[in-house]
Amino acid sequence: MSFQNQLFIFCTLLLGFLKLAEGKTRHYTFHIDSHNMTRLCHTRSVLSVNKQYPGPPLVAREGDNILVKVVNHVAANVTIHWHGVRQLRTGWADGPAYVTQCPIQTNQSYTYNFTLTGQRGTLLWHAHVSWLRSSIHGPIIILPKRNESYPFEKPSKEVPIIFGEWFNVDPEAVIAQALQSGGGPNVSDAYTINGLPGPLYNCSSKDTFKLKVKPGKTYLLRLINAALNDELFFSIANHTVTVVEVDAVYTKPFSAGCLHLTPGQTMNVLLKTKTDFPNSTFLMAAWPYFTGMGTFDNSTVAGILEYEHPKSSNYPPLKKLPQYKPTLPPMNSTGFVAKFTGQLRSLASAKFPANVPQKVDRKFFFTVGLGTSPCPKNTTCQGPNGTKFAASVNNISFVLPSVALLQAHFFGQSNGVYTTDFPTNPPVQFNYTGTPPNNTMVTNGTKTVVLAYNTSVELVMQDTSILGTESHALHLHGFNFFVVGQGSGNYNPNKDPTKFNLVDPIERNTFGVPSGGWVAIRFLADNPGT
Repeated sequence: MSFQNQLFIFCTLLLGFLKLAEGKTRHYTFHIDSHNMTRLCHTRSVLSVNKQYPGPPLVAREGDNILVKVVNHVAANVTIHWHGVRQLRTGWADGPAYVTQCPIQTNQSYTYNFTLTGQRGTLLWHAHVSWLRSSIHGPIIILPKRNESYPFEKPSKEVPIIFGEWFNVDPEAVIAQALQSGGGPNVSDAYTINGLPGPLYNCSSKDTFKLKVKPGKTYLLRLINAALNDELFFSIANHTVTVVEVDAVYTKPFSAGCLHLTPGQTMNVLLKTKTDFPNSTFLMAAWPYFTGMGTFDNSTVAGILEYEHPKSSNYPPLKKLPQYKPTLPPMNSTGFVAKFTGQLRSLASAKFPANVPQKVDRKFFFTVGLGTSPCPKNTTCQGPNGTKFAASVNNISFVLPSVALLQAHFFGQSNGVYTTDFPTNPPVQFNYTGTPPNNTMVTNGTKTVVLAYNTSVELVMQDTSILGTESHALHLHGFNFFVVGQGSGNYNPNKDPTKFNLVDPIERNTFGVPSGGWVAIRFLADNPGT
C-alpha cells in the first residue's frame, strides 16, 4: 500500500473520529400557526408550533449542531428562545425579541443555528414576545454523547412532564388589558400537565394525563415548568423521587416527596415504582407557591400514575381501585422552598466539576421587586392608589427598544437605543424588607451593564417589601450561574459571604429570589453577547 493511500485512510479515520466527537447536525422546522382547542368546555384559537400543544420535543445529543427554521404564519410577531442553551458565540440565535433579534414578522422565517456544547439534560424552548409562550413552548431533551452514560441508574423509560397554564380567553388580551389598566393581570383558569388539566377541574376528567408504569422499574421524569408566572409544588401520592439534574446540570442525588419549580426551571427525577402491583392508582398533583399580595390561580392540576394491570382476574378493574392523593405544602410555604432549594448541590465530580469563580472581579447588588408608574392623563388606572404596577431592578423598569440591542451594538449604532449606565447598587438605600419608602415610583430606561470578556461576577439580588414581598424567578441568558448563598431578610455584606458555598453550589440558569430575602450568584462572563 502506498504512503498516499495509507495517509488517505488515516485522514478518513481521523475525520470519522472528529465527526463522532463533533456530533450530528439536526434540522427542525417550526411552523407558528393557530388551531382551535377545547379545555374546560371552552373552545378558542391557540397559537402553537406545528399545531401541537405543548409543542414538539427538540431531541439531540450533547455536541450536536441544531438548525431550526421558524416560519411565522400568524398575525403576531414571534421569536423562539432556547431557554438554558448556553449559545456559546451564537448570541444571534438566543431569541429574546429586541434583545438579540428583531421578531419574525407574518409570512417571514428565521433559522436559528446553535450547538449544544457541554450540556446534557432537560431544557425548554418557548416564544419570547409578550405572553405568546403560554402556548408556544416545548421540551429540549439533550442526551449524553454517544457511548456515554448517565451518572445514575439507567432508566427503563424517559417521560417529559410539562406544566403549563390554560386561559379560557386569549392570553394576549389578558396582558394587554393589564398593561393598559396598570392592574395585576387576570389569572389563568387551570394549570396543565402535558396540555391536560385533569380530573379536579370542571369538564376535564377525559383531559387527564396518565403515566402508565410497570412494577419494579425506574422511570426518568423530565419536569419542565412552562407556566407563565407561577411557581409550582409537585408531588406523586405515596411515592418519592430522586432528584438527579436541574437545568441540564447533574446534581448530587437526593430523595424528595415533593418538588418545587419556578417558571423556566427544569428538573430530572428518578421514579422507582413499587415492586408489586399496588392495587390502587395515585394522583400526581401540582399547585402554586405564592407569597405576593395579588390574586393568583389557586387551583390544582392532576395526572394519574397508573400501574399496568396484572393479567390475573383476581384484581378489580382499574376504575374501581382506590385512588390516593398527595399532600402538597401550603401555597405560601417559604420554609419548604428554602429547605428544598438548600438541598440542591452540584455533582462536582472529576468528570462534571463545579467551576465556581473563587475570586470576583466585579460585584453587583440589585433590588428586585414591584413599584409604581404614574397614570397617564385623562385615564383611570387600577394599580395602587390609582397608579400603574411596575416591576423594576434597582428601581429601573426596563423599556424594550425598537432595535435589537445586539444589532445596535454590533453595527456601532447604540446611540439613542440603550445606555451603559445601569447602577451597580440601588440608587436609594432603605430597609429593603422592612417598612417601604413613601415614594414607590420607578424610573424607566433601556440601561445595560457592560462586562469585559472573562470577568468573574458576583451578583446579589434582594427582594423588597414595596407593594409586598414576593418570590421573583430570574433567568440569565447565555450563562449558567452558581447559587453560592441565599437567606431571609436583608443581605449583610459583612456576615453573609462567610457562609457562601464555593465548593459544590448548585449550577443552573433560573432561580427564585426568595420572598423577603436575597440570593447570591457567581458566574464567569465568558460568552460575548447581550
